[in-house]
Amino acid sequence: MIKIDIVKRVADQLKLKDREALAVVDTIIDAFKETINEFGRMEVRNFGVFQVKTRKPRTGRNPRNKKEYPIHPRKVVTFKLGKELKDFSVLPVGKTARSRKAKTSAPAKSAALAKPQSAPAPKMSRPAPIIQQTSFLPLEGEVADLKEKTLE
Repeated sequence: MIKIDIVKRVADQLKLKDREALAVVDTIIDAFKETINEFGRMEVRNFGVFQVKTRKPRTGRNPRNKKEYPIHPRKVVTFKLGKELKDFSVLPVGKTARSRKAKTSAPAKSAALAKPQSAPAPKMSRPAPIIQQTSFLPLEGEVADLKEKTLE
């Protein structure tokens, strides 16, 4: 999903023109940027936390000529999933995209060298998470306010 998909969804739900929905989405994104820039952290309950972290300086290496280069400290924005979004996640518990990628790209071991594996643990069925019907979209009266603010 890309930004235009979000704009179309907002336009459909609020019965707005695409241009007006784009203004709403841009306003929200700008508010996110400003908050993260000003405070270094932004938390959206049950969604997640955006946080600015500083990466330590380190030494990088060019793989072609093995020459070392200093990598300066830099700031990056990280995102940590909130509880509800984590429960709603597509990935199985304990699995990450990296671990799945590492397994598929690793060379296969021969059957003679492989360690015997124990039987996999039985899958526990867990109840579906209770998701409250919430909307981050503004109400109709607030849409008019947003239109006025964006047109100023």
